[in-house]
Amino acid sequence: MRSMWYLRARWLGLLVALVAGLALTAESTDTARGAFPGANGKIAFISDRDGNDEVYVMDADGSGQTNLTNNAALERGPAWSPDGTKIAFHSHRDGNWEIYVMNADGSGQTNLTNSANWDHGATWSPDGTQIAFVSNRDGNWEIYVMNADGSSQTRLTNSPVFTEALLDWSPDGRKIAFESDRDGNNEIYKMNADGSSQTNLSNNAAEDGYPAWSPSGTKIVFSSNRDGENEIYVMYAGGSTPTKLTDNAAGDSWPDWQPLTPVGGIAEAPDADVSALESTASGGSSPLPHGALAGVAAAAVVVLAAGGWYARRRWG
Repeated sequence: MRSMWYLRARWLGLLVALVAGLALTAESTDTARGAFPGANGKIAFISDRDGNDEVYVMDADGSGQTNLTNNAALERGPAWSPDGTKIAFHSHRDGNWEIYVMNADGSGQTNLTNSANWDHGATWSPDGTQIAFVSNRDGNWEIYVMNADGSSQTRLTNSPVFTEALLDWSPDGRKIAFESDRDGNNEIYKMNADGSSQTNLSNNAAEDGYPAWSPSGTKIVFSSNRDGENEIYVMYAGGSTPTKLTDNAAGDSWPDWQPLTPVGGIAEAPDADVSALESTASGGSSPLPHGALAGVAAAAVVVLAAGGWYARRRWG
């Protein structure tokens, strides 16, 4: 029989999650719905210390820095597989950018895309079975998806002369958020993982980009210059109630969410329906204090000077 302490902790955890959700502070305790949860491992990164950009790994404390690719060409964009056993990256070793994959120790480097054009921006599906990427093989930048072994390469978007880029899978693997300029300026879009139901979420005359899902899948954080400077905003996954989180004269961009584990490892109650949350926040019977989100959203914000460049470090 479970102890009274466990039952109290269980009920307390569920109650806290419920109250936090109603106050829109649930993101401070949401658990990522990743297929392979675990402790922090190594960090993959790019360095030109050997004369050209290479993929390196190091331990979380900075020790054990090791060149994995050891190639005379440029390598960029390392992305760990969800189970931490492989790293996808793009390489110019064949004379054009291709998506490669290798084992975590650098062995088994394999060209997955084998295209005459440019492929880059590899992003793993949460279950590790697919990789989404960006390619110009059809004349302009489009989003594609393939199996993790490179088979079944399929175009998901089809916007002639326009650009699709900077994609992010939803935690459950059912949706992909991405950036597109098909409406004349950069907007945040969402589509199903098979490419269907492509929807403009931001619908703003300004430039919106760098979408990143919350660990619960209920919200998307992004960057926008709708108020003159690049600032970090958050909105519901359906596009409603965009709220500015940063407000300064510098450029804020490329946000990413930090997944947090509940205290004591106690599982939370399931997330509320996204559409119901949006309806309530948009004027339902019990309006939610959305302004409180700015103080509790666990979004990692990177501040960039104008023209700066940044690549997210990937954890194994």
